[in-house]
Amino acid sequence: MSTRKPYVTYTLLGIQIILFMLMTFMGGSESSTTLLLFGAKFNPLIAAGQYWRLITPIFLHIGVVHLLINSVTLYYLGSMTENILGHWRYLVIYLSAGLMGNLFSYQFSQNISAGASTALFGLFAVFLALRNLFPRNYYIQNIGSQYLMLVVMNLVFGFLGSGIDIWGHIGGLVGGFLMTMALVQGDGQDKRWMQRIGSAVSYIVIAIFILVNHGTFNTLFGG
Repeated sequence: MSTRKPYVTYTLLGIQIILFMLMTFMGGSESSTTLLLFGAKFNPLIAAGQYWRLITPIFLHIGVVHLLINSVTLYYLGSMTENILGHWRYLVIYLSAGLMGNLFSYQFSQNISAGASTALFGLFAVFLALRNLFPRNYYIQNIGSQYLMLVVMNLVFGFLGSGIDIWGHIGGLVGGFLMTMALVQGDGQDKRWMQRIGSAVSYIVIAIFILVNHGTFNTLFGG
């Protein structure tokens, strides 16, 4: 496995640190007013057409502890994922996972939310997808199993805890898994075109369904 400099990861880290400093200077990262000013997820504004709020929350953090945890995770997990996937696949999957995570949060949660965890859960899902794509690769199988346990534990704590955007995490997993299946060929000579196209189409259909039918799932789940 070749070693690439994780330039994309460094750039993502730089963006979220700079934005955090600006938010701190302009009123504090825990201020709802500041969060909304910088593009946090807020359902009424998204419904009014501010769809960029489905992407910008990936780069915003609420408090220094939130920033620190997600930055350390991004540095290690992001560097590893970028080295395996390459720069552009990694970036596409990261942003796609974050977008899907915020779409799920938009659908299921009314709270203001921000954070890279939607995209980071998508990076965990990368290794769950790679387990399917490279069944004979011991390294991928081993690390995929470890991340699977970590994901399950985080989801359990997310459902039991408070103040955690669990739906954003679930959406990030879904987005990261589907986009990895769509962009990575896997073992064998068969390029898996039907499976890859199916994964990409599934991602698009889910995204469109949430945007068009916002509120349906909230009713079903008692939200």
